[in-house]
Amino acid sequence: MNQDITILRDLAQRYMDLCADPVQNERRDLWRRHNALQRTRPLIYVRAFARREIPACQCSCEDPFWRRWETDLRSKLFWLSLGDDSIFEPWLVVPASRVTPSGGLWGVPLKWEGRSATTAGTCEPPIKEPEDLAKLVAAHHEINEQSTRDTVERVRDAVGDLISVVVDRAPIHFNWTADISTYLSQLRGLEQIMWDMMDRPQWLHELLAFMRDAIMATHRQAEEAGDWSLLNHYNQAMPYESSLQDPAPDSAPVGRDQLWVFCASQEFELIGPDRFKEFMLDYQIPIMEPFALAAYGCCENLSEKIDVVRAIPNLRRIAISPMADVRRCAEQIGDEYVFSYRPSPSDMVGYSWDEDRVRRILREDLAICREHGCHVDITLKDVETVQNEPQRLFDWVRITREVIDEVYS
Repeated sequence: MNQDITILRDLAQRYMDLCADPVQNERRDLWRRHNALQRTRPLIYVRAFARREIPACQCSCEDPFWRRWETDLRSKLFWLSLGDDSIFEPWLVVPASRVTPSGGLWGVPLKWEGRSATTAGTCEPPIKEPEDLAKLVAAHHEINEQSTRDTVERVRDAVGDLISVVVDRAPIHFNWTADISTYLSQLRGLEQIMWDMMDRPQWLHELLAFMRDAIMATHRQAEEAGDWSLLNHYNQAMPYESSLQDPAPDSAPVGRDQLWVFCASQEFELIGPDRFKEFMLDYQIPIMEPFALAAYGCCENLSEKIDVVRAIPNLRRIAISPMADVRRCAEQIGDEYVFSYRPSPSDMVGYSWDEDRVRRILREDLAICREHGCHVDITLKDVETVQNEPQRLFDWVRITREVIDEVYS
């Protein structure tokens, strides 16, 4: 057995031991009730923690293939140590090897400049002229079975006696590749989309319809192939809800009507409610509608769009980003949806550590949520730096629990 596999096996055993902690079942019950709009204490979900600055997350494996799984396990082990309300499942997920059209996901290459793991980049949109719409290709739900099998067997041979190794066979258009908004801005350019709304709205509708139909086709094809499973719940938090089956490995095929779905429109931040509805949400709703429950929003400010977002028939969770007006959102949401509160990671842990500042912001915003009867959970996300002080994350979880106790006692 080589050293890389020895490292991986040790991590897998440690992870499985922690997954067996009874607190995981307590958290499952809390999230089931919370997402079903039953009263619980506000729940805490740490979604990101500047992994590059965490010594415990640094890899030792030499083979890039094994580093992928080492990264996953080391990150989860550190995350587990924070003591938030996240749930950790006793399995490793191998993404199926999905077949894409020649040229890229939409049949045309995306050219990025200056992009890296730590820096943003510039994308050169391939749809420069209206007639370039004809260059787009709709993907089909197709899996390279041999490639998938080779990866799965390799991982199972290494750690399969310690932890379940399961395959995610969901279609290629899923989450960020299925919200239209993410790829639309890359294919056409965000500023150009704004001009298109004014200069050639019918053409833009044709582009949006093409993307919507292509995404929905892969979803239907995956369902017909039996490739949706309970692994595919996703809501940008813990996807438990009392009316739905829990996430599970190796489940029987399920329909979309048994799963959570997530969608967002971050690129439409500066587009007003009416045009947001016309040129984005009306195309996203048919994608979300076949699913059981929907979570909407990520980093975009939905303060003035909540009335529009209510048109999503299966909506259950709404993201309240750092840019949102918490009071305005709480007034509109009340107790009708889950209020996914996301304070600024910079304010929380990103720049000079200030416990009083963290307490003040959390206290003020949670008091507003309580005043309006919101079913609130608190997400720490998009943490790019903790200034090389990982202890901030532990302190943040502790302080957040203390503020919750103070506000909701």
